[in-house]
Amino acid sequence: MKRLFAVTASALALSAAPVAAQDFVIADATLVTGDGSEPIADGVVMVDDGKVVYAGPRSGAGEFSTDRVLIVDGAYVTPGLFATLTTLGLWDVGAVSESNDQRAGGAPFSAALDTAPIVNPSSQHILVHRAAGVTRAATSTMPSGSIFAGQGAIIDLDGDANPVMRERAFQMVALGEGGARLSGGSRASAHVLLRAALREAQALSGARGTPQTTEIAIDDEVLLGRFDAEALVPVVSGQQPLYVAVERASDIRATLALREDFPRLDMVLVGAGEGWLVADAIAAAGVPVIADALDDLPESFEVLAATQSNIGRMVRAGVKVAISANSGTNPRNINQAAGNLVALNQIPGAAGLSWGQAFAAISSIPASISGYDGQAGVLAPGAMGDVVIWDGDPLEVGSVPTRVFIGGVEQSLESHQSRLRERYRDLDESDLPKAYDW
Repeated sequence: MKRLFAVTASALALSAAPVAAQDFVIADATLVTGDGSEPIADGVVMVDDGKVVYAGPRSGAGEFSTDRVLIVDGAYVTPGLFATLTTLGLWDVGAVSESNDQRAGGAPFSAALDTAPIVNPSSQHILVHRAAGVTRAATSTMPSGSIFAGQGAIIDLDGDANPVMRERAFQMVALGEGGARLSGGSRASAHVLLRAALREAQALSGARGTPQTTEIAIDDEVLLGRFDAEALVPVVSGQQPLYVAVERASDIRATLALREDFPRLDMVLVGAGEGWLVADAIAAAGVPVIADALDDLPESFEVLAATQSNIGRMVRAGVKVAISANSGTNPRNINQAAGNLVALNQIPGAAGLSWGQAFAAISSIPASISGYDGQAGVLAPGAMGDVVIWDGDPLEVGSVPTRVFIGGVEQSLESHQSRLRERYRDLDESDLPKAYDW
């Protein structure tokens, strides 16, 4: 474990979690910029007024004030992780419906559902993930009563009363097996429902250049209510990304073909378990992918071609791929999932990622897909001052953050889990749990 210390008392004051951003310098770091490049030895990162002003080798840092320097003795220093497609802030206990806002199967709305007003910044899940190095995330409700899940939000994890950075940041829709179940039992019905919904929204907006009245989109023949149709207007006009959950190669082709009728669609594929089979088509379409990292066995008929080489093969074909934080592994473990893709390079015939590529897949790439290219998930001039100091290689199992800064403000790493650990870790077997005698 590497030792972290500050050279002055003023640097030590950073640990007090100030309300306002402070200026600081981290030196003698194994620096990870998050842009896909490999770590930099003897690196320096400078943060001023909540923004990164320099990140690179010590030789290029010039002179800096030594009264706010953290010397980290070669520890890994990285941008904050960007967890994409989570349900962070939407639930406390999954089995307790009153605390779980992930699904709205009985709601009269679908596409109009908006995640932003219901995010709970005090959720223990947010605190736990912040302590794991996650500083920003995309969060959304899940499809349940309809193929449309609703509109997701981009949040930060700094504990402020309002964690929402961008509301209505994307629309989520399920095709494939999930969409089939929600739309009548067949993929055919899911595709018809999606196309019909997009046409209703197109008519409502006059997206084809022919002005239309709202009556066209709300007559007796439509499938959507007015609020749902209006929520899809930014999708058909290309102002709001459409995240499409799809796995099978043939379903991916059909999804890409949507642009023939709706050319303005800004699509992102989610899952894409068989994406490697159609990687060239995905790359040619310029559609990014949020993919599961560790699928290696077919858990359903739509991923019979599942392989852990899926992401590596898509990246080699030129596809922009982020690792999903909601892919069967806890979002706080996405760094370990990325590390597994690095390890794949040691297996003959397998396609993994380089260390830099793997880290970018959980930092700068999901940030870019979410609309924060160059602003989050990277250590570069002008980027948000999200900095994480680790006690080891962040892509290795067992490595944890020792300090986390969001927007230049140091964060508490305490949560209900950490408090329970401290409370019970040293109990003798003969001791009763504390407060047992209540």
